[in-house]
Amino acid sequence: MTTKTPSEKKKTVSGSSLQIKMKKYEEEIARLNQELTEKKEQLLRAYADMQNAQKRMEKECQNRDEENKKKYLITLLDLHELLQKAYVDPDPKQGLKLILSNIEKIFQQENIRCIDCKGKTFDHTIHHAVTTVEKHDCADGMIVDEVKKGYFLGDKLLRPSQVVVNKKTEQSQQEGKNYGQNCRN
Repeated sequence: MTTKTPSEKKKTVSGSSLQIKMKKYEEEIARLNQELTEKKEQLLRAYADMQNAQKRMEKECQNRDEENKKKYLITLLDLHELLQKAYVDPDPKQGLKLILSNIEKIFQQENIRCIDCKGKTFDHTIHHAVTTVEKHDCADGMIVDEVKKGYFLGDKLLRPSQVVVNKKTEQSQQEGKNYGQNCRN
């Protein structure tokens, strides 16, 4: 029978201790791999859910767009039929009055209002100057004529007014000053 020396015993103890540590590490690695696999599956499910939600939202937007388009097409069809009736009517004035009334109702429903601009100061955010004229009886930058009406949709600009703006030259401004001075003297 062989007896182990203390150093051999220590090696055996440390060898078995090392095997225990190795086993613990292997178990930890297996646990971490399992956790990683579960996290990957959760991530893939979350990604799939997000893609499904995105597709659902796109379909809802498409359906809403189609419903809005349908609503306006029906309104347009009604106006078209009224115009056809007015066209064949020997006295179309009453029919045209009805059509204008219907269009104004649509504007009210959609919160569309026109921009009041004649006699106002030019504002580049809501007016589009198509030309300028020089008038001595108007202030510089004042709108003297409206070529095409502008509209607001709620608080936002739908279409700017196309306007004619009074623009005084330096010479005419100087003449106006001189005229004012002469009147005071």
